[in-house]
Amino acid sequence: MNWLKPSWQAVLAIVLCVIAIALGAMSKPEAAALADPTVSINYPYLGTKGLMFGLAIVAALISMIRIPLLAEAVVLFVGAHLVAWLLISGIAGFEGTALAPYFLLLAAAWLLGWRCVAVLSGLRPMAGSARNALRLIIPAIFGAWILIIWEAVTRGAGIPFILLPPPSAIGARIAGSLPVLGADVRQTIFKAVIFGYVVGSGAGFITAILADRVPFLRRGLLPIGNMVSALPIIGVAPIMVMWFGFDWQSKAAVVIIMTFFPMLVNTVAGLAASGHMERDLMRTYASGYWPTLIKLRLPAAAPFIFNALKINSTLALIGAIVAEFFGTPVVGMGFRISTEVGRMNIDMVWAEIAVAALAGSVFYGVVALVERAVTFWHPSVRGG
Repeated sequence: MNWLKPSWQAVLAIVLCVIAIALGAMSKPEAAALADPTVSINYPYLGTKGLMFGLAIVAALISMIRIPLLAEAVVLFVGAHLVAWLLISGIAGFEGTALAPYFLLLAAAWLLGWRCVAVLSGLRPMAGSARNALRLIIPAIFGAWILIIWEAVTRGAGIPFILLPPPSAIGARIAGSLPVLGADVRQTIFKAVIFGYVVGSGAGFITAILADRVPFLRRGLLPIGNMVSALPIIGVAPIMVMWFGFDWQSKAAVVIIMTFFPMLVNTVAGLAASGHMERDLMRTYASGYWPTLIKLRLPAAAPFIFNALKINSTLALIGAIVAEFFGTPVVGMGFRISTEVGRMNIDMVWAEIAVAALAGSVFYGVVALVERAVTFWHPSVRGG
């Protein structure tokens, strides 16, 4: 039995397929057609039901044979995603009619996708390009299955559109609203977020240097920073709108407040991270405060500083969007979300959320890439 390597995901997927086959009809129209064969009733999966179950079972069986890991991952990927595609495309026009076998087959396909990700995670390619590709492929498959399950469940269970639209409807809304979404991104991100992020993080960094140099500032600012960090956005945003007006400047002010103190606290902690031995070595070379700061303490604080920059990359976007709820020109992501909720255009709300999530992820990813390039010497980067 050396040729066999069973996995619990594949075994459970086969069991679910067998149970689904035993239960029979996958949808209410199919159950009605089976109950009265004399009546001609159109129902989903008329010619693909056997194909879907066959693909899932065959992919699970092949994955339990000792074949190369890459071949196993390809078999699992093709089987899981082809079954999911047939399942979702077949329920179109029959939304809300799915029965238990539909969801059991969906769970079986998801288990095969899970096994595919597990196999890919076990690969250890020698080439750097292959390793980089795996770092992208594995989270992409994981994220794709979130959307697949979301799409399949909302269509199969017939969840009302106003409660949770399927990803396909959100994608269609994004494709049909690119000019509006572009204007909102330009107003919220390219004006308020970027300006507030740069000013807030820069001011926090400079203040941290001053606080490190002047103990009075360090003892006085850090407790205030902890207090201000706990202030709710919904309390600060209306005040900033009253002070700076309804345009992007008031949103940038909220972003500055939200990003200033995380940078301050992290930079102060990072400046204290260098060891006593390193500082003593700099003293033996008669190094003053500024050479020690530039050559020793700032490099040692770089992981802390980039940690603050990554935290601020998400806080800035959240702060700007929430601030737009309290007054803005007729453009902006927060304005669009609050307005379209009132109009019951939930797909547009989700489109704005998706665009904001994508922009935030890109923002965070850019900061992370810069961190890897700057702190390549740090053990956390060398080990990654």
